[in-house]
Amino acid sequence: MRDPQLPRLRRELVAHDNNREISLPAASLLDLPEKAVQFGTGAFLRGFVDVFLDSANRQGMFGGRIVAIGSTPSGRDVALNDQDGLYTVVVEGVSESGTVRENRVIASVSRALAARRDWAAILELARNPALELVFSNTTEVGIALDERDRLDDAPPLSFPAKLTRFLLERGRTFDYADNAGVVIIPCELVERNGDQLRELVLTVARRWNLDGAFHDWIARAVPFCNTLVDRIVPGAPDDARRQELERAFGYQDELMIIAEPYRLFAIEADASVRGRLLFASADTGVVLTDDVTPYRERKVRILNGGHTLVASIGLLLGCETVIEAVRHDMLGVYLRRVLALEIVPTLDVPNAAQFASDVLTRFANPFLRHALKDIAFQHTAKVRVRLVPSIVRYGERTGSVPRYLAFGFAAYLLLMRESPPATDSEGGAIRSVWREVRDDSHEALRALVNEACSRATLWHADLSRVPGFAEHVLSDLAQMRQLGVGSALENLLDRNDTARPALASSSSTRS
Repeated sequence: MRDPQLPRLRRELVAHDNNREISLPAASLLDLPEKAVQFGTGAFLRGFVDVFLDSANRQGMFGGRIVAIGSTPSGRDVALNDQDGLYTVVVEGVSESGTVRENRVIASVSRALAARRDWAAILELARNPALELVFSNTTEVGIALDERDRLDDAPPLSFPAKLTRFLLERGRTFDYADNAGVVIIPCELVERNGDQLRELVLTVARRWNLDGAFHDWIARAVPFCNTLVDRIVPGAPDDARRQELERAFGYQDELMIIAEPYRLFAIEADASVRGRLLFASADTGVVLTDDVTPYRERKVRILNGGHTLVASIGLLLGCETVIEAVRHDMLGVYLRRVLALEIVPTLDVPNAAQFASDVLTRFANPFLRHALKDIAFQHTAKVRVRLVPSIVRYGERTGSVPRYLAFGFAAYLLLMRESPPATDSEGGAIRSVWREVRDDSHEALRALVNEACSRATLWHADLSRVPGFAEHVLSDLAQMRQLGVGSALENLLDRNDTARPALASSSSTRS
């Protein structure tokens, strides 16, 4: 039970606290001007972007705070404002040198707004002359338009339309001056996310018949950076751990989050843009590069692909967290094999095998409880982005079936029937196919698998054209239905009895 005597984390508490268990911000950091905006209030941005800017502020390399914008009123925006934008990040993990622990109160967020409630205040924020950076993390489905978006909506429905209206307000306010431009840094795991977001903003501008001055200003003064983000931020600690930490810190924190030590923020930026990213030099986890593609391919296909596979299979096996899944006697073996035998070999990026070895270590971090149900958020879009490229590439390169990936896809299909994720805006396409299945006959399941695999508009590829893929998915799905997922997985591992890959022994150099 939480201690009701503990005060809530607020600025007056930080100013007078000398708790050595935690790194507190200097009082001066709590009054820095608002120089950045982030669309999103979730755990990832708070454990990633906001931490980088907090580090930069502590070293005198940025000198500004962030306004966090949520799409809807939520507990997070209320809690952020109640706590004066302050919250705790607890970093825990294991490295070659031993256990890593760091507790820090983050002071880089000034306040939170909700688009549906505070749209006028958000447009006022766009008129702030000190603004320099705009970040976002709206998940893989956020980089998309809504045909219902209108210029006079308060707010528009889609994120790209909200951003367009925000930028229009800023451009008009400053008569499209070059020095009023801001750098857009999306953090969604979408290929060429900056390029895609820029094109969507310009598409909205054309639909709204915005004048040429807006288009010219975007091209001239508002760079959109392609990025790759990498840090496991599971979110809030469980109740018992939160109580333990709050007693140690001496305050209650409704927004406390846990994060792993590893962090990588790769930002594609030319020389002119790099001079505008003053925060980047404050942390070695930020990398400015001419091409973000290798970083993205390696991370999305190995780490995120691994997450998506263990979420599909692990949830069906009754696992609740990533560490529980990787410790599972069969699922852990499956994960090692699918990474080494079917994902790493399809990548043409440096140090892929070593990165996979590091990922397995990160997944086994004993301090993180990364819920599989959270990883399954918008699961169908993640299967498309994180797994389908590996399936297609393996078929192209070998002419054979990626057996472990086929099993993972079959598990995804079964999950969509037995325990579909609470939020999966594209999952209806597969659930509708399941509704046509009247029994577990081979013919009925074959029709299901063929229809699911051939949904090229959903997968951005026709998986029925990968030689033998649909047949193996059908076989695995039939076994799962008849024998159970555990027995089907055991059969897969026995049929493909390969020595466990020793990824850590790869000759690749650590990146």
